[in-house]
Amino acid sequence: MEALRARADPPRLDGWTLHLAAEAPFDVDPADHDPDKRTARDAGDGIDRSVLSLSSPLGIEMLPPDEAAPLLTAWHRGGLALEAQYEAQYAVWAAPSLPEPDTAELGRLLDRGCVGLQVPANAMATPHGLERLAGLLEVCQDRGKPVLVHPGPARAVAGRVPQWWVPVVDYVGQLHGAWWAWHQAGRALLPTLRICFAAAGGLAPVHHERLVARGGRFGRVDPDVFVDTSSYGPRGVDAVVRVLGIDAVVLGSDRPYAAPTDPALGEAATYAIRCVNPHRLLEGDTP
Repeated sequence: MEALRARADPPRLDGWTLHLAAEAPFDVDPADHDPDKRTARDAGDGIDRSVLSLSSPLGIEMLPPDEAAPLLTAWHRGGLALEAQYEAQYAVWAAPSLPEPDTAELGRLLDRGCVGLQVPANAMATPHGLERLAGLLEVCQDRGKPVLVHPGPARAVAGRVPQWWVPVVDYVGQLHGAWWAWHQAGRALLPTLRICFAAAGGLAPVHHERLVARGGRFGRVDPDVFVDTSSYGPRGVDAVVRVLGIDAVVLGSDRPYAAPTDPALGEAATYAIRCVNPHRLLEGDTP
């Protein structure tokens, strides 16, 4: 927060008002980010470990490296300190600088305790974009660490739109691009990488019927590709499960914007989404 307040240009904080390049100013409630209160909320939802991600819509990963450096340093230092303070109730995704990807730095972050790498969806929204990230993704593959794909900064929209527009339209479109880029080129580039798409991949998996109708090929369900449930409830999760099966789904949350939900698919499904599948995503097939 201090590093964001020190900036003159977006992304920046002015007091508790967040300014981004392509979204309306947003008034942050500091109570939403109080670690003790967040821990209590998680406990109330039956969650005993949360993996925290940098808010990629801020666009920090895409800033010039000299601008990104103090923000990324603060994120990793603060997140790893939080993990130590709260006795592993928290873990952290590493966040890269994308204009000049540094594979050695990613390796150091993984050595320090980051569980894997998070990348903005719009950085891999085409097969070419995915190929540009291959070096970073290979570091995770070689170390048996997972990757999380999360919506990145929004594009500027002409005219006035409601506040929900960017999360519902832009973020979902980014996730669709990333999902289909992975479908086209990901597994050939990275044969053993475990990867998870936030927000159910924007429900991109549900469009596999359209893929086939337009001449594409669905193939088999990939056991190392996951989606999380953030922003979606019973209908969205059920639709994805019908395509990918229950083994692909892990619990996700958009706190503080949306709490984690129970998709009401039964006790066995709940256990898979909350326990078995997250373990496979984070740790592979280790017991």
